[in-house]
Amino acid sequence: MINQNILSSNEVYMTTNKQLHIIPALKDNYIWLLENSHKQCVIVDPGDSLPVINYMAEHQLSPIAILLTHHHSDHVAGALNLQNYYGNLPIFGPDEIDLPITNISTQLAITIADFTFDIILVPGHTLGHVAYYNKPYLFCGDTLFSAGCGRIFEGTYQQMFNSLNKLKALPDNTIVCPAHEYTLSNLKFATHVVPCDRNISHYYQQIANKTITLPTTIAIEKQINLFLRCDELELQKEFAINNDLKLFEFFRTQKDSF
Repeated sequence: MINQNILSSNEVYMTTNKQLHIIPALKDNYIWLLENSHKQCVIVDPGDSLPVINYMAEHQLSPIAILLTHHHSDHVAGALNLQNYYGNLPIFGPDEIDLPITNISTQLAITIADFTFDIILVPGHTLGHVAYYNKPYLFCGDTLFSAGCGRIFEGTYQQMFNSLNKLKALPDNTIVCPAHEYTLSNLKFATHVVPCDRNISHYYQQIANKTITLPTTIAIEKQINLFLRCDELELQKEFAINNDLKLFEFFRTQKDSF
């Protein structure tokens, strides 16, 4: 059975001295907040500003920075409004974003108050896409989803495959915070492709009635995410593809037309 102990349908998740908040926005986006013990928080990928402003007021939180993972509008459209509303809030993101922000594409890490985020380059969905890791939290935008991965709009299959393997190499207890609620649709694809996979079928049953299925963990994704399992010999044998990257390409192209 897959251990889902850290997951719940609540909007706040707490580990050590930090709290993770999830704000639904737009059609199926999530805006993540990471709060320290002083009720200060970092905002990740605000595709809209009003839900964040309302949530901050309700929970009496103070924003100290915005992190952006890539340039798509559903991840950045609320950033300048929030910056202006809260008085020159600093914004960090990769150089592909055409906004007046601090470019972090060449940095290994950034420190904001008592938060330090490792910056992981994850090209594939877009060429400049980055992920932010503050142990145990991973904010991965549109690179890794629960039971899936992002479409490859600008990069190559090889780039996306390498990016996913970087994230897969993080500790199993990493709390993965993707930017979209795609879990059920991803699991429908997975059960279509591998209908006899017990881990995927069981997980699908576990979350089928949940509105919010995130965050997830690297440990869970290693069991239910086909895009992280392309090195499994049984899967390669099932599809007669004895190459990790080729199997990843096969799954990704099948999902694109599913």
